[in-house]
Amino acid sequence: MEKSLRITEIFYSLQGESNTVGLPTVFIRLTGCPLRCSYCDTAYAFSGGVKQGLASIIEQVDQFKAKYITVTGGEPLAQPVCHDLMTMLLDKGYAVSLETSGAIDISSVDARAIKVMDLKTPSSMEMDKNIYQNIEYLSVQDQVKFVIADDVDYQWSKSIMQQYSLENRCQILFSPVMGKMNPTVLAESIIRDNLPVRFQIQLHKYLWDDAQGK
Repeated sequence: MEKSLRITEIFYSLQGESNTVGLPTVFIRLTGCPLRCSYCDTAYAFSGGVKQGLASIIEQVDQFKAKYITVTGGEPLAQPVCHDLMTMLLDKGYAVSLETSGAIDISSVDARAIKVMDLKTPSSMEMDKNIYQNIEYLSVQDQVKFVIADDVDYQWSKSIMQQYSLENRCQILFSPVMGKMNPTVLAESIIRDNLPVRFQIQLHKYLWDDAQGK
């Protein structure tokens, strides 16, 4: 029997985050997530979705004739078959990135995939779910994202960066929570403290005023 995944949506848009921001990208949004972060903007992916075979998913992706693929959620690794999907996409020559919460073991993720891993800040109310051992499986192509709602989050993120020497392991992203953290304030804090991080705004929210960038 063919392996399958529960899919919330597959769509083509511009990447709104990460170090490929602005590039045309196919998004595969898997259904389900074990976390309930306070600032979550994709709660519609917690449930529902449609079960699809891997061949059907690949066929849909191929139709867009894109180079970049982002596998996201929800939490995509909550469905173990996600690993099979990413390997199939990578074997076809796609550049694949995985957006993951950091609350599930990433040690088995295909090494060719770019991991964009959240470390949950205090304001998320899910900080206790962080699996810090995951940091060991990050490389220079990967990224750790801190979603920052206030100065407590900012100071915590700086301390975690230092504690785990993240700048020597992977790329670091600081992202303001829209409507809570003034992006200019965050940008100026990064400059003031001379942090080795990439400041990012969720581009899709500014272009289309929505969560997914369609």
